[in-house]
Amino acid sequence: MISLMKITTHTFGTVKAAEVQSTELRISDVQEALDLMGDLYYQGFDMIILQRQQLAPEFFDLKSKLAGEILQKFSNYRMRLAILGDFDTESSGSFRDFVRESNQGKQVQFVRSLEDVQ
Repeated sequence: MISLMKITTHTFGTVKAAEVQSTELRISDVQEALDLMGDLYYQGFDMIILQRQQLAPEFFDLKSKLAGEILQKFSNYRMRLAILGDFDTESSGSFRDFVRESNQGKQVQFVRSLEDVQ
């Protein structure tokens, strides 16, 4: 999977981050997220940066539990994740609360742009 993608490396303090740049990537299940995480972990990355559109629409529907399952794996393996996109327009109040809660920690960030990643 990773060999077909362009990776841009960023450094935030001591954190080495992989920004995945692919219009074809669409993570739609936990195994795909684990495969990506494993590939990048073994390349020495501490964080993955994804665009909102690189996640299946089900990720943003908390009833599907996909977001919770994927983010739990990132937490278990201590791999940080930043998801870039506009999350202010979400119609689901529970998803907006989920974003706000996630952004209070350092493990997962939902941010508007690369400049907002910490």
